[in-house]
Amino acid sequence: MARYRDSLPQLGDAVFFSDGGLETTLVFHDARELPCFAAFPLLDSEEGRARLRRYFDDYLTIAREHAAGFVFDSVTWRANADWGERLGYSPAALADVNRRSIAFIEETLADGEGHAAPVVISGIVGPRGDGYDPKHFMTAAEAADYHRAQIEVFADTAADMISAATLNYADEAIGVVRAAREAGMPVAVSFTVETDGHLPTGESLKDAIEKVDAESEGGPAYYMINCAHPTHFDDALEPDSSWMLRVRGLRANASALSHAELDEATELDAGDPEALAQRYRALRDRFPQLTVLGGCCGTDERHMAAIGRACAARL
Repeated sequence: MARYRDSLPQLGDAVFFSDGGLETTLVFHDARELPCFAAFPLLDSEEGRARLRRYFDDYLTIAREHAAGFVFDSVTWRANADWGERLGYSPAALADVNRRSIAFIEETLADGEGHAAPVVISGIVGPRGDGYDPKHFMTAAEAADYHRAQIEVFADTAADMISAATLNYADEAIGVVRAAREAGMPVAVSFTVETDGHLPTGESLKDAIEKVDAESEGGPAYYMINCAHPTHFDDALEPDSSWMLRVRGLRANASALSHAELDEATELDAGDPEALAQRYRALRDRFPQLTVLGGCCGTDERHMAAIGRACAARL
């Protein structure tokens, strides 16, 4: 049973951590093949589940060390219809793996050491297409129809919320929000931006957030920024603006490279964990409403441990 669906605790003042770059950890640290950059097929084997459990246990430990809450995201960023079909999953099999992704979180928490602070279970919804380079654009109505099946599966589990991650244009976000609200699920929308602080479509972060809020009646519980380095969006953030107050989370890349450069990279650019952590601290100093802190591509437990130390004074 969902515990926090009606009252997300990360909307208060307490800080919540999440994990880092799952897929880049598996590909570059484990030398594991991930067709379509999808992690959810690991749920189909005991070995895969054990690896995922070790991965998340590291981040849960970091959160416990700082008495922070934890947003436990499912491994379903690629588990939608188009990507599932490419990977050979029927609609029924895809629904089953989305359901099992939440059960996996419940089992991991039950088998772990326990967590005094709240742990929020989040069902991840990713973009229909490429997170870096959108080519197929949907209307908001089409996006709601497309993402509804995955969201409805999560609504029938212990998931507390939906997290729409690495979205790159406003209309898809509006569709996800509408589908989530129809299913009775709170939803966080996380946009990715290019090195100029704009979405890959050229929309500004401000315009995208204001459009989603306007066309979904303020539907998202909050917004996040993910899959970009802080130097890419720092100048785009406006203190004291109403749209910026809606941004409550960061999952930054370790590398300051552009999306195009990262797509071509054959080696991992893990950046400097301590320097990234100090950027998080500076952003938290400017924007105290940033309560959800995690990592994205290239980050691992070293980055989150550093972020925990840097931000400890504000926990």
